[in-house]
Amino acid sequence: MAEVIAKFLMGLAAGVGIAYLAYRAHSLDVSGAWAAAVLGTVVFGLGGVGWAAVLLTFFISASALSKLFKTKKALVGQNFAKGSRRDAGQVAANGGVGGILALAYFLLALISPESRYLPLLWLGFCASFAAANADTWATELGVLNPRMPVLLSTFKRVPQGTSGGVSLVGTLAALAGSGLVGGMAVLSGLAGWAPASNLPWWVQLLTITGAGLLGSFVDSYLGATVQAVYTCPACDKETERHPVHICGAPTVLKRGLSWLNNDWVNTACTLSAGMLGVLLGILA
Repeated sequence: MAEVIAKFLMGLAAGVGIAYLAYRAHSLDVSGAWAAAVLGTVVFGLGGVGWAAVLLTFFISASALSKLFKTKKALVGQNFAKGSRRDAGQVAANGGVGGILALAYFLLALISPESRYLPLLWLGFCASFAAANADTWATELGVLNPRMPVLLSTFKRVPQGTSGGVSLVGTLAALAGSGLVGGMAVLSGLAGWAPASNLPWWVQLLTITGAGLLGSFVDSYLGATVQAVYTCPACDKETERHPVHICGAPTVLKRGLSWLNNDWVNTACTLSAGMLGVLLGILA
C-alpha cells in the first residue's frame, strides 16, 4: 500500500507540474489546467510510465501543431469553436475516456492481477488517445489541403474548417497522428512499461492505429450530420461558435442538435475508438 501511495503522490506532482507548464505555455487556459492536472494525476499516478508516455505523446504533439501554420489557419479560424488554448471541456473530451480506462485498469489489477482483460483496457486506453491525436492532426493540418474538403455525409465540396469536412491531407495527417500514438504504445510495451500482451507488436500497432483512425472518421461523420452548426447573419459565415460569433453578432442554429457541440463529438470520437480497440484486441 505504501508503494501505491508513493506512486500516486509522484503522479500528482507530475500531473500538476505538467499542467502548470502547459498553462504557462498558453496551451491550456485555467479550467483546462485544472482538468489536465486531474487527468495527469490519474494516468501518471495509477497507470505508470507507459500510460504517461502515451498521454504526453498526444498532448505534446497536438499542442505543438496547434501553434504551427497560424497564418494559414487564421483564414478559417472563424469556423472553429475554440482557439489553441484547451479548456476543461476539451481536456475531458479528449482524455476523459482514457482516464476512465486507466482508473478501471488500476481497480481491476487490484482485484484480479492476472485478469486477461487488463491488456484489453490498455489497448482501449491507447486507441482513445490515438483517435484524439488523429482528430487533432487532421484539424490542424487539413487546412493545408490545396483543394476544399468534401462533407463526409454528402461528398460535396465545402469551405475549409467546415465540421465534417474531410480531405486527403487531413486523412493522411489523421493516420500519422494515430500511428504516432500507436508507435509510442508499442515502444512502451517493448520497454516493459505497459501491460504484457500475447499479441505481436505489429498487431498492437495496427489495432491502435486503425481504431484511432476510424474514431476520427466517427468524429467527422457526426460533425457532418448531427453536430450543432451555426451561421453568423452579420458575416454570412458558417461556424461552431455560439452564442456569438467572433464579430460579436449572435449566431443562429443552421443544422444539427443544439446540445451536441464539438466537445461531445470529440468524446464520441475517443469513446468509439476505445471500444473498437478493446473489440479488435478480443478478435485478435
